[in-house]
Amino acid sequence: MRDNDFISDTIRESFMYKVKEALGKDTGRAVARMDPDDMKSSGLEPGDVIFITGKRRTSAKVIPCYADERGKCILQIDGIIRENAQTSIDEKVTIEPAECKEGIRIKLQPDSGFGVQYTGKDARYFGYLLEGLPVMAGDKVRAKLFGSRSVDCWVVETNPVGAVLITSKTKIELSHPKNEEKGSSKVLYEDIGGLGPQVQRIREMIELPLRHPEIFKRLGIEAPKGVFLYGPPGTGKTLIVRAVANETDAYFLYISGPAIMGKFYGESEERLRKVFSEAQANAPAIIFIDEIDAIAPKREDMGSEKQVEKRVVAQLLSLMDGLESRGKVIVIGATNIPNTIDPALRRPGRFDRELAIPIPDKKQRLEILEIHTRGMPLAEDVDLDKLAAVTHGFVGADLEAFAREAAMTALRGIIHEIDYEVEELPYEQLLSLKISMDNFREAKKEIEPSAVREVFVEVPKVSWEEVGGLDEIKEALRETVEWPLKYASLFRKVNTQPPKGILLSGRPGTGKTYMAKALATESGVNFISVKSSQIMSRFLGESEKGIMELFKKARQAAPSILFFDEIDSICPQRSSSNGESNTSDRVISQFLTEMDGIEELSGVFILAATNRIERIDPALLRSGRFELIYELPSPNEQTRQKIFEIHLRSKPLHRDVDLQVLAAMNKDMVGADIYFICQKASFYAIRDAVESLADGEDESRAEVFVKQKHLLQASELVIHNNAEKARQGLRYE
Repeated sequence: MRDNDFISDTIRESFMYKVKEALGKDTGRAVARMDPDDMKSSGLEPGDVIFITGKRRTSAKVIPCYADERGKCILQIDGIIRENAQTSIDEKVTIEPAECKEGIRIKLQPDSGFGVQYTGKDARYFGYLLEGLPVMAGDKVRAKLFGSRSVDCWVVETNPVGAVLITSKTKIELSHPKNEEKGSSKVLYEDIGGLGPQVQRIREMIELPLRHPEIFKRLGIEAPKGVFLYGPPGTGKTLIVRAVANETDAYFLYISGPAIMGKFYGESEERLRKVFSEAQANAPAIIFIDEIDAIAPKREDMGSEKQVEKRVVAQLLSLMDGLESRGKVIVIGATNIPNTIDPALRRPGRFDRELAIPIPDKKQRLEILEIHTRGMPLAEDVDLDKLAAVTHGFVGADLEAFAREAAMTALRGIIHEIDYEVEELPYEQLLSLKISMDNFREAKKEIEPSAVREVFVEVPKVSWEEVGGLDEIKEALRETVEWPLKYASLFRKVNTQPPKGILLSGRPGTGKTYMAKALATESGVNFISVKSSQIMSRFLGESEKGIMELFKKARQAAPSILFFDEIDSICPQRSSSNGESNTSDRVISQFLTEMDGIEELSGVFILAATNRIERIDPALLRSGRFELIYELPSPNEQTRQKIFEIHLRSKPLHRDVDLQVLAAMNKDMVGADIYFICQKASFYAIRDAVESLADGEDESRAEVFVKQKHLLQASELVIHNNAEKARQGLRYE
């Protein structure tokens, strides 16, 4: 089925180009990107079909590449075209214009059955998905199904023969699946988004020694033999290795921790030796040890009862760097807790390179979203760039789940229209499915970022308009948190960093915590609220570790806000006594180190609130830590009226309500007092409505209005309570 056609070098003028990986969004589209100047010199226009010849000939549509790839004489093609042309990245291929006819009939053979029997309706759907693709007999094509699933198909036969274009008139026939087992498409380099530098370094370590070992011989060095991948769960460690296994011709072996461990003495070590022996017998080979922390933890942390684990670690060390060379065997290890690995593994000769797989930034999230949505029928209002901007802290696995949940949300919208009694849904109903921006907004409510899941806080939605007054402080917060995200290029131009922290102080009830809620809502960044109970522990070292873990999570989920409410309880003034250091002193020292230590606090903003600023350790209040300190004043008359308006705007008010009078009489009140007045007045209104009902009368017939007398009655109650507190010395001034 995949025998190559006879290739003639004399039919048309051909041009040679170097192969580069395609963009993630181009996978499966059968397009080849090249420099527009090269297209012009070759007599090609965008959309023309060309032959690409490596060890085999295939066809693709040519389109211009982006500006950063121009002038390099390269051809960007995806893994499917590379497989069809039997070539690899960095190899050279020739291209030439192709005569492409409209396909009359094309026979496809799915690579995997997915547990279903394909029907005529499926053939029509496949034709719709593949419409516009140029194909040849023996080619592989990829049909992107609804959601994130796809299936590969082989082109068995075409009519007419040669390069043909699939159109709406082309008749598609589906033959028996090549593989009956349930499966999925192979992972290609183009399926990995946002990890370009990491993939390039892996390719240097694995593909270069396998293809050109003479380079290392000429340099007089041995090729690298191990790479250690670490990073938070879901960032793509295993995905990278799956792509490497599919893109290279090396023999691939996978080691699972539970599969290695045995109950008999020496059985675990024997299984490990067999894996390495099999790899050496089939060299060049790749051994992948996923979750390597389960197989090779630190030996000094193991008790006397864990002799088997100690022997397995020792066996792995000797196999990776023993007296007997392991030849062309490359070992890849992956874990999300690198500090638990035995230190003897993490040295050159065993794991030569360590690659951190980070949490993606905005640009990388956009690449990942383009990959996971490329098979989805997106509506015109979907803005992936905007979605990438609001998914802080999302790793690749989160973004995949996010896209899948958006598809399921779209499906729920039409589920009431589905007739479960019919055998097959109408073809037109399938084509009408679209995923809108609203579907993505609903999906975001269901998916939480993995990076901050343990400390994630669902903050009530509070806008700046709901915060009465305090315009200067609101503007300062907006400039400090929102501007570095919106205008990052301007900050880079002047080589400056935004402030690290802002401290809000003032009387209880002036709106410090409310201001933090508004900032969390309006900025759209990850919000981590810290309580003193999360930090303080009676066990030695646990409190400092809690501070360290909080800042670590915040760095991983950057940009993020760490909010410390009542920070005076976490960082009080340190004692000057020479006695034994208490927990609080150690916590403050750790806090100071995290805020302004050797390790840069990039993308993390610290917001704190207190009504006892004199109790906070002075070291926190210097520049470089809490650089901006704002005292929230008691509201003036105009601000009090604004706060009344905010809290009463959703309530049924009687026409006799005069907010100006209320604002004038409540001179010593703060925002919390006014909120209580509005709530208490609503309760008085409900009481009057209940008393007006006759016995057995329906409550829905009662009229409820908040009147001036209710608000005055509630105000008098608050004034009396405040006076009583002042008399007893309980009020904060």
